[in-house]
Amino acid sequence: MTIRSMRREELDLALDWAAAEGWNPGLADADCFLAADPSGFLLAEVAGEPVGCVSAVRYGAGFGFLGFYIVRPGHRGRGHGLALWRAAMARLAPGTVGLDGVVAQQANYRRSGFALLHRNIRYGAARPVAPAVPQAPRICPAGEVPFETLAAFDRRFFPAARGSFLRTWIAAPGHVARVATAPGGLLGFAALRPCREGSKIGPLFAQDGATARALFAALLAEAPPGPVFIDLPEPNADAIALAREAGMAPAFETARMYAGPAPALPIDGTYGITSFELG
Repeated sequence: MTIRSMRREELDLALDWAAAEGWNPGLADADCFLAADPSGFLLAEVAGEPVGCVSAVRYGAGFGFLGFYIVRPGHRGRGHGLALWRAAMARLAPGTVGLDGVVAQQANYRRSGFALLHRNIRYGAARPVAPAVPQAPRICPAGEVPFETLAAFDRRFFPAARGSFLRTWIAAPGHVARVATAPGGLLGFAALRPCREGSKIGPLFAQDGATARALFAALLAEAPPGPVFIDLPEPNADAIALAREAGMAPAFETARMYAGPAPALPIDGTYGITSFELG
């Protein structure tokens, strides 16, 4: 078996594998995450046949995120997954590594040195109900504010700067990115992207519940036909309340886990994360 970085066209194949696992990737996810780390997606081959993949995306020197961890059916139980895991961890060392672990694999991740921080829950609905916000802040396209301002706001809620990713994320085809503004600066930032099934909201960062609800409502108004999903951290009780108010129900869960010091982030302002699948 050999392990190497994927070429762009090979990532489309791996996204098909992810869809077959029920992960529902976004239609433009490949280009967005490649912008963050062009060498961050690893492919395992046996005699030239692709058998597995993993993402090991680096955000600067001290933080990386591991995900997209798949060994194709028919090739499991042969050590390919372990070899991919070791290659990904070696690529991200040294520094803190995060992942969103599915329930069935969380014990294995703990044995590999990862500790649980909190659960993430995916909520979804065929037709979410937009919340009413009596005193909503001004909502406008993300492109109307200086990119440096947006990137600095995003950095408050993410463990590392991710400017290259963010530029692509807010401009990708079909993506809708909105900010909430006030005379003193940004109050919130959120984006919606089309997926294989419906669309997902994420990230959704806001300084308070009213701002989060105003952004959520603005994105629902722009959502294409089909179900809408949002991945949110369980410790943010107001985020769960927002999803339930919209008529959304839990559909999936993972555990946010870290090897190395867990970053101190304002969980009460995190109403939606970018993605389960890719981090």
